[in-house]
Amino acid sequence: MKALVYTANEEMTYREEPAPSAADGDALISIDSVGICGSDMHAYLGHDERRVPPLILGHEAVGTVLEGAQPGQRVVLNPLITCGVCDHCHGGRQNLCAERDLIGMYRAGAFAEQIAIPERNLIPVPDGMPAEHAALTEPGATGLHAVLLAERIVSRPLSESNALVIGAGSVGLLTALLLRDKGVEQVVIADTNPLRRELVARYTDLQLLDPLETAPAEQSFDCVFDAVGGAPTRQQSIAAVRSGGVIVHIGLMDNQGSMDVRAMTLREITFVGTYTYTPVDLRATLAKLASGALGDLGWIEQRSLADGAAAFADLLAGRCPAPKIVLRTGS
Repeated sequence: MKALVYTANEEMTYREEPAPSAADGDALISIDSVGICGSDMHAYLGHDERRVPPLILGHEAVGTVLEGAQPGQRVVLNPLITCGVCDHCHGGRQNLCAERDLIGMYRAGAFAEQIAIPERNLIPVPDGMPAEHAALTEPGATGLHAVLLAERIVSRPLSESNALVIGAGSVGLLTALLLRDKGVEQVVIADTNPLRRELVARYTDLQLLDPLETAPAEQSFDCVFDAVGGAPTRQQSIAAVRSGGVIVHIGLMDNQGSMDVRAMTLREITFVGTYTYTPVDLRATLAKLASGALGDLGWIEQRSLADGAAAFADLLAGRCPAPKIVLRTGS
């Protein structure tokens, strides 16, 4: 089969790879569409020691069952493979399973024509739903999980709150759209890429700003969602959140710098980390996307898997305005 393989730092190679075989309990999936995630970019840059080349990356995938209990069924993949028997798994917090694995990390991912994955990790795609929309399920579920965590903590209903989202990649943008769906009227997105801000403005009515030119108003937001996760954005989050507010840290850009814990204590700011999603989050997000609740998704850019190396290079250089590039295995 053909696959896009991470072969060295800043090197992706489209080449022939052995086709996977399904073990007991697995299904064999023909991949249709798969999104490029920020974590794939981290690996591409050599910033993730867990992803060692040569490796097939990719985990935001949708395809069709070739072998398994549901042949012919179009499915979204839940890329988190967990033990299913620990307290976290039994408690519905599979994302915290100590034995969790992720396709495209230690095992082959979905930047390929085929993948084998446990049957329990398959979610049926509603009839008629475009594959590129279904491929947003994984990043959207990451956003939904973050929004639900904030909803439990914030001191007033989300619909009576306002929010700042830092980063207009797909996770940040989908977080903002999910907040709007929850009734949050004032949602501001901060992003430094002018091409991306222009594209997002074309497809949404969200308020956008360039934090390099205009810093978000200090102590003005009930909730701040950091979808970048870098030292500067953590500082920006603390400056922007109101006393008694909530910072939800989604991104994993780096682990540098320090945080003003004194200010967070004196202003009673809640800082919460959020990691991926649960199976319920994935199903709920897929339903939201299929229903049209998150608006016009024309901001997706589609390219072929064969052109994946160029897509990674364009993302690195900031030449791509789209919050999400979806790679398709077909022509």
